Amino acid sequence: MDETNPLTHFNEQGRARMVDISGKNETSRAATARTTVTMQPATLILIKEGRIAKGDVLAVAQVAGIMAAKKTSDWIPMCHPLALTGVDIRFSDNGSNELYIEATVKTKGQTGVEMEALTAVSAAALTVYDMCKAAEKEMTIGPTMLLAKTGGKSGDFQRSPQQ
Repeated sequence: MDETNPLTHFNEQGRARMVDISGKNETSRAATARTTVTMQPATLILIKEGRIAKGDVLAVAQVAGIMAAKKTSDWIPMCHPLALTGVDIRFSDNGSNELYIEATVKTKGQTGVEMEALTAVSAAALTVYDMCKAAEKEMTIGPTMLLAKTGGKSGDFQRSPQQ
């Protein structure tokens, strides 16, 4: 990697490339991402009470998030295929109109899992939308963000609480 160029996904001709990680050390790495699905309070109640016609929204969204984390390199062109050692999807809500989705993804490897965590929460949120769209089409997704990451050359990251 050229230390003067922080845009590591571009070669000397300015064209896209997959970064060569062969010289990087294998370390334990983890990343946690979060997104929000905002909806009408009645829709959140339907989800929590298991009354959405398509089935258990959170169970299906959880599986979708795990599957998406495992397939991130199929979706994001410059991501390396990774052997994930763990994916955990968690749900919470504000008791009114927001469903929060968090994913923590882990691996032991030469590159981080930030994209896998972001992909996991995005796919889980899209699944919530898909399963609930008959009840409400005005749901919104986002913001989606990286909350924390550990391991690797760039060190640890923790989003400040006000962000």
